[in-house]
Amino acid sequence: MKILLCCSAGMSTSLLVSKMEVSAKSQGIDCEIWAVGSTEINDQINKADVLLLGPQVRYMLPQLKKAGEKKGIPVAAINPQHYGLCNGEEVLKQAINLIKGV
Repeated sequence: MKILLCCSAGMSTSLLVSKMEVSAKSQGIDCEIWAVGSTEINDQINKADVLLLGPQVRYMLPQLKKAGEKKGIPVAAINPQHYGLCNGEEVLKQAINLIKGV
């Protein structure tokens, strides 16, 4: 499972990525999670199974959903509360549900 996060510069999501990795490891979930800035998203989307957007780039959701649909990749915005609290467990759950089509 490959989970891609996008924010404005790829920096603010690094703590969230770490929390998600800890949650995945504790649940025995094998996944790769990484974050990029919005300028790198087109180069990275093909490597992902799901794309989640940070609140600061939520405005890109319609455009990236179209790109994701063409590639069969679900795209969604991260719940701002989960993002703000760095709730890696909930964001991981969101990513897994999107991949499963739930």
